[in-house]
Amino acid sequence: MIPFDNTFATLPPQFFDRQDPVPVPAPEMVLFNDALAQTLGLDPADFPPEVLAGNRVPEGATPLAAAYAGHQFGGFSPQLGDGRALLLGEVVTPRGRFDIQLKGSGPTVFSRNGDGRATLSAALREYLISEAMAALRVPTTRALAVVKTGAEVPRDTLEPGAVLTRIAASHIRVGSFQFHYARRDTQAVNRLIDYTIARHYPSAADSPNPALSLLQQVLESQAALVAKWMQLGFIHGVMNTDNMAISGETIDYGPCAFVDTFHPDTVFSSIDRQGRYAWGRQAGIAHWNLAQFGTTLLGRIDPDPAQARKLAQETLDRFPDRFAQHYNAGFARKLGLSRPAPDLVNDLLSDMANNGVDFTLFFHRLTGFAAGGDSPRALYDTPGAFDTWAESWRAAGPDADIMRAENPVIIPRNHQVDRALKAATAGDMAPFRRLHAALATPYQDSPDKAPYQAPPTADEIIHATFCGT
Repeated sequence: MIPFDNTFATLPPQFFDRQDPVPVPAPEMVLFNDALAQTLGLDPADFPPEVLAGNRVPEGATPLAAAYAGHQFGGFSPQLGDGRALLLGEVVTPRGRFDIQLKGSGPTVFSRNGDGRATLSAALREYLISEAMAALRVPTTRALAVVKTGAEVPRDTLEPGAVLTRIAASHIRVGSFQFHYARRDTQAVNRLIDYTIARHYPSAADSPNPALSLLQQVLESQAALVAKWMQLGFIHGVMNTDNMAISGETIDYGPCAFVDTFHPDTVFSSIDRQGRYAWGRQAGIAHWNLAQFGTTLLGRIDPDPAQARKLAQETLDRFPDRFAQHYNAGFARKLGLSRPAPDLVNDLLSDMANNGVDFTLFFHRLTGFAAGGDSPRALYDTPGAFDTWAESWRAAGPDADIMRAENPVIIPRNHQVDRALKAATAGDMAPFRRLHAALATPYQDSPDKAPYQAPPTADEIIHATFCGT
């Protein structure tokens, strides 16, 4: 029996809508994450396909669709919510308390005319990339399983349907606070503040100003998270406030992608037509999202509105510096340096952007170069640009061992992910399984990684990614 210990379900009814998943015709297990289950102390026998597809609600579960709002590409939507997902409940594990959520489990009151379903391709994509992110040591939601439903889902064409089982520290988002704030439900906002502090940031409860401490700690977790994304060339693609988890985990892997040829303005999401969420703009957007979060806390920060705004603004003003510290320290490690060297990093990234350099392959080869291997200069359109930069880098004393721990051999390259998902949708899971296995140890160089290291050829380049809904 799944050891549920549900707390979110004890919150007032305006926080969610209770409903059971909508059954599917023929549940069939596609993937089950045995390693994650073992880590969490969960018994795989408690998760048969009929439970993971939503056809049977397990004992102790309290299925619910959570309510939240959100700024989507800067425009505020006062009601979004779980339109195709249901929280089954929570479990307390050796690693802490976690949500178990079914994604693609059918329509809810928040579906906004959607069908509430997920395609097999979208479910497998989130499984693959979220697990790759975990292996890359990025705070992230995790994937426990993918189950086919036996039904087709209408998108541009009819596609096989599936349900993803997602594990998260929680599904509380900036948009969760915005939902109640927009309704001027001060009692609900205060209840959510207390619940979030107890669940994620218990030290804030002992602060003279718990709500301000909550803002400070969420700011720190987001500064560290986005810096880590950028050090890996990761672009989230849809950094709406409803996709910013208060826990500091990466959540929602719709149009995300990893940079191939580096440029700070790189965008993949098909719906990001203005480049709002480009690689180089992610820190600024995180700061903006945090300002929206801070706004919802003002009444609790101080009863005097002017003083509340002053205290919140002082906290928010620290974000650029906190992000810069995480970003510069991380890039210093990528270069094998013991202390930050922002000028060296900025010069390098500028040269890479101007010379069509592949991001991941460059840092992997630079690591080998630091250990006495070949130079990555051949990756540059103008190799002399690397030689000039490398003189300063060499003078800083890089350590190849530090670099090996920071620079992955492989990442989920967009064209390889696309190829694996197309094969899986057609019934061949072998390419997906091989790619998933290689991504499980991204910092270890081995022969099985070789097929996944090369950048895409001209006809393999993925120019746009899609949200999957």
